[in-house]
Amino acid sequence: MSSEQEKPFALTMADEGRKVRIVALRAGCNLDRRLTDLGLNIGTELHIVQRRGGRLVVARGEARLAISGGMAMKILVVQA
Repeated sequence: MSSEQEKPFALTMADEGRKVRIVALRAGCNLDRRLTDLGLNIGTELHIVQRRGGRLVVARGEARLAISGGMAMKILVVQA
């Protein structure tokens, strides 16, 4: 593995079509709970389906989720 793969970056920076893994949530208590209720936990793998500005559509298994740019900035990921 290269060091680039290990360096976490905000979900908003992920390229469309890529698979990423969540390594940290930098959210407050309420948003953290909301993200985990949606199944966005540390270790979860996501597929970036679509990017529109800062907003994203991600797939987690068969489920697709729309995530605002503000939320996506608080989710740190690495390439899966």
